[in-house]
Amino acid sequence: MMDKTRTRIETLSTRRDARGVLFEPVDVAQIEASRNVHVVLTEPGCVRGNHSHPLGTEISVVTGPALVRLKEDGEIRDIEVPAGEVWRFTVPPGVTHAYRNPGPGPMLMIGFNTELHDPASPDAVREEIL
Repeated sequence: MMDKTRTRIETLSTRRDARGVLFEPVDVAQIEASRNVHVVLTEPGCVRGNHSHPLGTEISVVTGPALVRLKEDGEIRDIEVPAGEVWRFTVPPGVTHAYRNPGPGPMLMIGFNTELHDPASPDAVREEIL
């Protein structure tokens, strides 16, 4: 049984050929649970995130290289996604998360959240951890 208070981290299978890489970021159940999907390109040296979600569970699919920092139960944990790999992070409510692109090119991240995005009242609490 998965611990619903800890972030689940998975390496995704990829298919590669001369054209590039193909991967499936989420499964059918994860698609059905999503109320918000966003695609993020982050430039080298920049950070995204630095927040938690009080209500929503967020699935972030990240292409490496990337540094992912999580704050769970007051403890900081750093995870390095190797270059060329694709990892999925299922981040439960209350876990602060941030993503840094160490370069040299843009970092791709796809986010799926169980809560609708409301710009007037976002489900996000800012906390700078990276």
